Amino acid sequence: MNHDDRRRLPPMSMLHGFEAAARLGSFSRAAEAIGLTQGAVSRHVANLETWLGTPLFDRNGRRVTLNAAGSRFLDEIAPALAAIRRATGRLIDPEPEHVIELAVLPGFGMRWLAPRLPRLSRRHPELVVNLSARTDIFDFAGEPYHAAIHVGAPDWPSADHDLLFPEHVVPVVSPTFRELHGIAKPRDLLRVPLLVQSARRDAWTRWFALFGLDAPDPLTLPSLGHFLMLAQSVKAGGGAALIPSFLVQPELDAGDLVVPFDAPLSEDRSYWLAYPKGVRQPIALSRFRAWLAEECSSQP
Repeated sequence: MNHDDRRRLPPMSMLHGFEAAARLGSFSRAAEAIGLTQGAVSRHVANLETWLGTPLFDRNGRRVTLNAAGSRFLDEIAPALAAIRRATGRLIDPEPEHVIELAVLPGFGMRWLAPRLPRLSRRHPELVVNLSARTDIFDFAGEPYHAAIHVGAPDWPSADHDLLFPEHVVPVVSPTFRELHGIAKPRDLLRVPLLVQSARRDAWTRWFALFGLDAPDPLTLPSLGHFLMLAQSVKAGGGAALIPSFLVQPELDAGDLVVPFDAPLSEDRSYWLAYPKGVRQPIALSRFRAWLAEECSSQP
């Protein structure tokens, strides 16, 4: 390692003290958390600031506040420190080869994956799949997950992707609502309340365009933040909505919701399983991926 390399890698004691103080917002709490004195933590931080040539905290008497440079530095080193802790922990206490930690979109986990897990258990009774609801894209290096399921494009950073299935979005109403409003053709939906998912306000605009019709201004339409809330509102007679079909399959099977027109909205969106690129896969994840591919091959 040359001198420049050493200059760019501060001692771990400095980084550890800074990360704890920044995360906990206090030198004294950091000292308690990592088993040092407050003075030792303060010295580690001061030495790191000297090493970097810039202050990382604003000091006002006994109070310290992370400044902009410190905040940027914390954002960049925290995942690296977490990855070091995980790698060390795996050597000291290797994680079970039969356990999968999976981050999953809430609706997907509830309506598609969870009902199928008994089939996985019958195929591989040794596997344990722990599900955590996540909607954000995160860095696998700083998180405890082996894989994640997301919707959109295969653009998860530093990850490989398995295609699960494309999204199939359909208009849905309750049977009573359809009869009450005489919904017989697409134009009839312009006479009823149209509900939207808050992240896809333009969905009705694009759907009506399939029939050469102008939709209401998307900003005037009531919105809900989650598709399952949207489905409950439609089921209660609140209006019509465009929803991925797999999320409302139980309601469609039970007759609580109906698709008035076989006219799905063409979406350039699919569901994907993402997992870290260039990282050795646990046997459990390889078996889970193979099972998932089989399940998705029968997805309507």
